[in-house]
Amino acid sequence: MNDFSRRGLLRVTAGAGAGAVVASGAAVAAAPAAGAVTEASGGDAHCGPAELTGRIVRPEDAGYTDARLGWDQLFSHYPLVIVFAQNTQDVVNALTWARQNDVAVRVRSGRHALEGWSNVDNGLVIDISELKSVHIDTESRIATVGAGLNQLEAVTTLAERNFAVTTGTEGSVGLSGATLGGGFGFLTRWLGMACDSLVGAEIVVPSGAECAKVLQANPHNNSDLLWALRGAGNGNFGIVTSLTYKLAPLKSVTYLQATWQGIDNLRPIFEAYQRTAPTTDPHLGTQLEIHRNQIFLFGVLPEGTPEETKKLLAPILSIDSPDVTTQVGNWGDVYAGFQIPIEQEPANWKFHSQFTRKPFPDDAIDIVDSFIKTAPTDDSNFFVQAFGGNVRRSPRGGTAFPHRDALFYSEPGAGWGTRSDQPGVCDPLTSQCQAWIAEFSQALRTYVDGAYVNVPNVAQQDWETAYWRNNFDRLRTIKAKYDPDNAFQYEQSVPPAVC
Repeated sequence: MNDFSRRGLLRVTAGAGAGAVVASGAAVAAAPAAGAVTEASGGDAHCGPAELTGRIVRPEDAGYTDARLGWDQLFSHYPLVIVFAQNTQDVVNALTWARQNDVAVRVRSGRHALEGWSNVDNGLVIDISELKSVHIDTESRIATVGAGLNQLEAVTTLAERNFAVTTGTEGSVGLSGATLGGGFGFLTRWLGMACDSLVGAEIVVPSGAECAKVLQANPHNNSDLLWALRGAGNGNFGIVTSLTYKLAPLKSVTYLQATWQGIDNLRPIFEAYQRTAPTTDPHLGTQLEIHRNQIFLFGVLPEGTPEETKKLLAPILSIDSPDVTTQVGNWGDVYAGFQIPIEQEPANWKFHSQFTRKPFPDDAIDIVDSFIKTAPTDDSNFFVQAFGGNVRRSPRGGTAFPHRDALFYSEPGAGWGTRSDQPGVCDPLTSQCQAWIAEFSQALRTYVDGAYVNVPNVAQQDWETAYWRNNFDRLRTIKAKYDPDNAFQYEQSVPPAVC
């Protein structure tokens, strides 16, 4: 999941959006995915022997290597079988089969699990990336989409109808993964977290000792599960097969990019950013990326003009003489225009997530400056996303996402290596990049608080409260209700409460 511009520089591309809109037909159906198993019939504790259905890939198949690899090639797993579900029933069958055969199961959508936890050696991977249905009710402003859409597909499809929801900025990230962990990007300060727009979900959960069933989670049915899915839903409670969102109308945006060559002005730029970005007009979403040779500021103003955008960012843009470009257009076209093809990205990535509730003092900014100057690669950076605005407002029914009081989110990130169909070969930069991230995050520890579950910190001791603060006990209770046997577990999954 990950949903930020940190992995590569956002850029404006001439002719943005050409070919980016999701194709009709097989790629995007005219109606939401329908499960053949209902809440009642799927709950039979004495279901018969299950057979795997859907598009099935095993180790002996020619496409196995491509099917098993994730976006971050730092991790390489060898599952026993991968099921690419074509409908909800395939998911029911796969989960039932895994339970009946005592096989570990993992859930995968966009392949962006940043510690490789959506894959597993000698287990079953249930991949829902081919569930790409879309149904939009323009009158009620409600969309129900298959959980296999990635963010680019979702943004461009909704934008064709002049609608939007919050997503992250990287198009290849799975929409469901980003949303279920919280989800934030350029529209966050205006529309809130991605999970705030989630008003319903279809989800496959365990049933009885070895079966599976389909549930609907919405404000009227299984509302406790909907609360948990809004911020803690990635692979903890079940397998989400479709998501229902409340849409916002959006016809156009202004997109701004400012570039400073060198980092000599890092301190005044960062000081101006943290004074301005979290408190300005809540329609304006911004991100700051600091690399060892350049500093980038990105801004999106829904239904705004270049002049209005520049005025709101004037305290930052007035520092030195950055190169400033603007673009006005449909959100889908703009969003498609700043994507970078995966094949042009480094193969390996490491991040450390953190939230800040008070402005960085000079000492903290100096730490950023010091580490960025010694960054191991040009793709390594320190990424900042302003919060404030409507992030502070929870939707009706609440969410498990707890970091609404943050001033901003930030993370050091390192990218290195060349993509290959034979990952796992030791890269000489791996130890250097991992050490840089660990030392950088440790140096900032005094000034940050918490962590983001979509960007897991693998070595964090208090990860339960870092991700979910005082919501963790409630999450464990909900886990015990919907997955008492802990069928969905991974290195930092929510365990069921024990009486």
